[in-house]
Parts: sequence; structure tokens; C-alpha cells
Amino acid sequence: MLRDLFTKNTKNAKNTKKKKYASVPSEHLKQDVPEGIMTKCKKCKKIMYTKELNKNLKVCLNCGHHHQMTAKERISSLIDEGTFIEYDRTMRSQNPLEFPDYVEKLEKDREKTGLSEAIVTGEGDIDGLKVVVAVMDSHFRMGSMGSVVGEKITRAIEKAKDLGVPFLIFTASGGARMQEGILSLMQMAKTSSALKMYSDKGGLIISIMTHPTTGGVSASFASLGDYNLAEPGALIGFAGRRIIEQTIREELPEDFQTAEFLLKHGQLDAVVARHNLKETLTNILDIHVGGDVQW
Repeated sequence: MLRDLFTKNTKNAKNTKKKKYASVPSEHLKQDVPEGIMTKCKKCKKIMYTKELNKNLKVCLNCGHHHQMTAKERISSLIDEGTFIEYDRTMRSQNPLEFPDYVEKLEKDREKTGLSEAIVTGEGDIDGLKVVVAVMDSHFRMGSMGSVVGEKITRAIEKAKDLGVPFLIFTASGGARMQEGILSLMQMAKTSSALKMYSDKGGLIISIMTHPTTGGVSASFASLGDYNLAEPGALIGFAGRRIIEQTIREELPEDFQTAEFLLKHGQLDAVVARHNLKETLTNILDIHVGGDVQW
């Protein structure tokens, strides 16, 4: 009898426990959780406070995955406070080919990001060393390169040449912007020519490739640095993996087109974690120019 009673009570306790943990939060409670307060890591799937992730330069606290940064976040993490002066802030793309809905899509991205285009350029100091920087932002039209992106990069290069200071570019792009057709593809030649003229004057070019750097961007200015660096795990390449496999009829390595793969095959100088990037850039700048630039 006691055994039967114990069994009955145990079953009741288990049922109570199941009910307790199986309860689903009400719709009211779900709505009370602020949107964006938590972020799930795209690699390890760990959920963490967005605030803590942002404090850690958007590097996952669990697995070290480098989440994408905005141009403003990138500049804030590297450029000495109060020293950044932005160039060509109001320059905007038009619709020369009258591509359907292009203007509307640009306007939506401007509202979403607070940027006028997919790149921010300007000058500032890194540990007291003057540089001109160009920072692409994949949150605006996937960082695609149109005529304004190419023009802003070219103007920034020319400004670096005039000032006699190093030029740094952070790439994050899906490639040339299809809505601008040949005008977009022309930016590959224009930016590359500007870098060549700048280099001929003794200018220092540092390219930092972030996820993703693809298409016409990877095939032009992104790969023309005196130093070509990349963040861990960044996707870097021209054509997509599937297209290449179908073309050559071979299966590609698992890590193909990653920063680590490119480093292994001599296409990068270094893969640098985000927390070490400012120190690395400072060391490079100090070696080449220090505080005295004479070109």
C-alpha cells in the first residue's frame, strides 16, 4: 500500500514538474522583451546580450566569430577620438540607367543605415599617426560598388596623396552594383589607377579585407595594398564557390575562399583578429612613417 502511494505521488510530482517546465510564455510577456536585446552567434549559435557583444567589438565571446561591423563602428574602434573628419558625406548615387525601383531601394538603405552610400571616407589619427581611411559598409546595398563608391574611394586616395599620409581601406562588399551596369565596372579601373599614381609617389597602402570581400572589389583595389590583411574567417573571392565548381568540375576544399585559405596560399600577408588590429596597424604605420612623413 505504501509502495502504491509512493508510486502515485512520484507520478504526480513528475506531471507537476512537466507542466511547470512545459508552460509557454504568454504573448504579452513575449512583447515585453525589447527587440535586439539578444544576439545569436551565426557560427556557434550561442545567444548573448547584444550590449556585451558590441563591447567586445562584435566578436563572439564564445567562439571568436567576427560579426559584421558598420562603417561607423569600425571608425570608432580604430580612429582616435575627436580626430575623424569625413569626406564627401552628402554625395549620393543617381539612377543613370533608369533601373526599376533603384532610387527607392537606395532611400530605404539611407533610412536604415544613416549613410548616404555604402562607404565612409575621411581622415583621422591612429595612435597619433595621421591617415586617410575608406570604410565600406555591407549594411548598405550589401556594400556593392557603384559610381559614388568608386568616386569617394578615388577622392580619398588623391587626398592621401596631397596630404602625404598613408591610405587605409576596409573592404566589405558583394561586388559591383548591377543597377549601374558598366558605370559600376568602370570603378575597378578608376580606383586601381588612382592607387597606382599614389603608390608611384611613395604612398603606403594598407588593405584590410573583411567579410565578405567579393566580385569586382576583390579583383581591384582590395588586393592592391602594400599590406593585404584580413579578419579571421572572412569570405574573400571573385566568383562564387558553386560557379567555380561547375566550371572546373571539381570539388573545392572546405575552407576555400576563406582568409585562412588565402593566407596559406600566399595571397594575404596576415590574418589579424579584430582586437589586435589597431596595434598591428600602429606598428606598420610607425615602421613606415612614424611621426615624420617626407614624400
